[in-house]
Amino acid sequence: MMWGITGTPGTGKSSLADELAARGHPVLHLSETTAPYVIDQDAKRHTAIIDEERWVAELPPFSGFVEGHLAHLLPCDRVVVLRCRPDVLALRLGKRQYAPDKIRENLEAEALDVILIEALEEHPPEHILELDTTYRSIAGTADRIEDFIHDKLPPSHGTTDWSEFLEQLV
Repeated sequence: MMWGITGTPGTGKSSLADELAARGHPVLHLSETTAPYVIDQDAKRHTAIIDEERWVAELPPFSGFVEGHLAHLLPCDRVVVLRCRPDVLALRLGKRQYAPDKIRENLEAEALDVILIEALEEHPPEHILELDTTYRSIAGTADRIEDFIHDKLPPSHGTTDWSEFLEQLV
């Protein structure tokens, strides 16, 4: 079974994947798989543009967790969408020294539920778990994900509403 961990940059995907790996779960960091699929660079957004269709079609099957902000595009059996309050997310991305425009773009994506909506377009709602990581520990988040993949925690989505932050971003 393949389980996706996705979310806006800064929501805790990599830290969570490291915790799950430490617990013995196989983990694939998707950022390590995209280099052959880069078709251009977006200098303004400081990001690589990949051929997503080809990447999805050619990525070999993986049994375990796949982690990355594009994980929800893959044929995962379950998808966990990590969320974070935009004001806290801004601090996390600032510590990574993201450019102001890049921070703003990611805050808008988080406030508008972009990753969650994309996940719902690709997967049945009963295969999706939305988790707010703003104040939850990595270990606590990992516990909830393990419960979800073992059917001890029901799916949920639409539980996070960051729309109040949109006014601040305008």
